Amino acid sequence: MKKSGVFFLLMIVTTGVFSQQKKVFDITTFGAVGDSATNNTVAIQKAIDSAAAAGGGRVLVPAGKFVTGVIQLRSGVELHVSANALLLGSTKRSDYGGVRASALIIADKQDHISITGTGTIDGRGREVVADVDRMLKEGTLQDPQWQTVNPWGQMRSAEFNRPHLLTFKNCDQVTITGVLFKDAACWVQTYRECTNLTIDSIRVQSTAYYNNDGIDIDDCRNVIVTRCNVNADDDGICLKSGNPNTFCENIVISDCIVRSSASALKFGTASHGGFKNVTVKNIKIYDTYRSAIALESVDGGTLENITVENIKATNTGNAIFIRLGHRKTEAAIGKVRRIRISNVKVEVPAGKPDKGYEMDGPVVAYPHNVFPASITGLPGHPVEDVILENISITYEGGGNKQVAHFAIDSLQKVPEKAQDYPEFSMFGELPCWGLYVRHVTGIQLKNIKMQYQKEDFRPAVIFDDVQKLQVQGLQIPTAKTAPVIVLKDVPTPVLQTMKLPFEKSKAVMVWK
Repeated sequence: MKKSGVFFLLMIVTTGVFSQQKKVFDITTFGAVGDSATNNTVAIQKAIDSAAAAGGGRVLVPAGKFVTGVIQLRSGVELHVSANALLLGSTKRSDYGGVRASALIIADKQDHISITGTGTIDGRGREVVADVDRMLKEGTLQDPQWQTVNPWGQMRSAEFNRPHLLTFKNCDQVTITGVLFKDAACWVQTYRECTNLTIDSIRVQSTAYYNNDGIDIDDCRNVIVTRCNVNADDDGICLKSGNPNTFCENIVISDCIVRSSASALKFGTASHGGFKNVTVKNIKIYDTYRSAIALESVDGGTLENITVENIKATNTGNAIFIRLGHRKTEAAIGKVRRIRISNVKVEVPAGKPDKGYEMDGPVVAYPHNVFPASITGLPGHPVEDVILENISITYEGGGNKQVAHFAIDSLQKVPEKAQDYPEFSMFGELPCWGLYVRHVTGIQLKNIKMQYQKEDFRPAVIFDDVQKLQVQGLQIPTAKTAPVIVLKDVPTPVLQTMKLPFEKSKAVMVWK
């Protein structure tokens, strides 16, 4: 802890948060007007360029409402959005470029850059999307997917036509702290192949439109994300890997609060290179539509050495989803291995956790009972070496055969869906209510408690094609029907100190 704390302090010092001695470049001295109407793009860019030319400095956005189009941050420059300052993105789609919309704030191959302060950067996503739709109707903007229904039953303009709030690429020594990022038209902030990145104490309030990921970290190394509060329409804090030749590596995410109309903490879906040496701890999650924890490799990447601990999730659609798939069929199947998840408490309702939010997640298109947590690989390509420890999951329950029924003597009929988009609901109705594990080698369950509030007719846990299974301290106190645990193709499991509502011979079914 001392080493990581020193590393964190050094990152802050070197990236310019302590900037009392920096020369200040007030954007109003370059002609910016904070009247919520004047487009200040030229004035703000002049202030940034002047600071860079002077060897670095603080570009100050004072109190006021300053409209801007695309601005480019340069090496050595701190963009400081002061209290009571609003940096407002232009509502005109034409101010973000032609074929592909630029982000509002961009940087490429820059170093020692930062955004600080307690003010607001507001993308005004609703108004931007309205202007996108206007241009599409006029034919002055092109979009092949516009007005077509996507797989989730929604109609929306393409992501490339909607600006992000921030995109930094190939940058080093980056600090983002304090500010409120609000209402992007697409992803809020993306950091792609950056190194030595600190995101501290920011707020994200972005539910204006679809695809509103709160924080996207794509193939970055040496990253700290801490004390952030994220409320996003799409994934809350998301690690991605878009480059098959690199990966996300050496990342710590801690002490954050997340609300999402997708998954709160997600690795993927883009997973071409992979994710290595990531620690996530002390996260509070609430009103989240999909998974509290989603770890996915479906594009050929390697996901390994992942630690997730101290997670509390309330009113969340799924507790844990770990998936090795093969969406990118031209690539070799990736690896998912060496994962430890501990000290987790999750409450899963039967209804829709994000119901009533402005842009809630899509309704599942078929009748189903509550979905269990799941860990799934592929035949011949198992998920490897998973430890689940000190985990409590409470399901609302209420499973009903009239809604959906999957017989436990038909486990082979659960589809593999190797090429499908990974999601906890991807297999359809599953034959258990608590935890579904398939194609896994080396899994340990230690001190796990699963219970439901309303009776469910299904078994609690299914292990199918699982090697080296060890269970020590499994509690399932509320199950009313046997079997409680089903083992299919599970050689020599070690099942110890289990507290089940039936004697072991009745509670555990072994299926060949």
